[in-house]
Amino acid sequence: MVLVTLVTAALAILGTLLGAIVSGRIQERAAERAVRIGHGETVRRDRLEAVTALAVAVSDHRRTLWKRGEAVLGGEDDGLVQALRAESQATRAAVARPLVTMRVLITDPAVRAAADRMITLTYAIREALDSTEALAAARREAVVAHDEFVDTAARYLTTQTA
Repeated sequence: MVLVTLVTAALAILGTLLGAIVSGRIQERAAERAVRIGHGETVRRDRLEAVTALAVAVSDHRRTLWKRGEAVLGGEDDGLVQALRAESQATRAAVARPLVTMRVLITDPAVRAAADRMITLTYAIREALDSTEALAAARREAVVAHDEFVDTAARYLTTQTA
């Protein structure tokens, strides 16, 4: 009778220990999963912020180049043209940081190519000073490239989990 009681007690203890081990392992996996999900969301948020910052910086630069081109073609006084030139240099410099961030966080060739195209066509606005029509055409091309970049980045971001 004592032997049966000892065996029963030993089995109960082993069952409790095994239950605790299994329960601990399940909790450990759940915690690891939560960390992975949190990290993935952080990376996704950082990528979205990088794309947004780049798109905004390029839009600001495009707007400044447009105003500068209009001033040059409209024969505005040299002081205004020089002020717009300084502003366009500042907005161009503001493109560098979000571009680097985007390139570090997103290595997808399609997103990078779309970003390069958007930037190249935006920078080309400053060379389109033959006429108002040429300036407007360069601006339209830059806007289309901007929209294509945003669409390409959005497709990429919707497929990424981390």
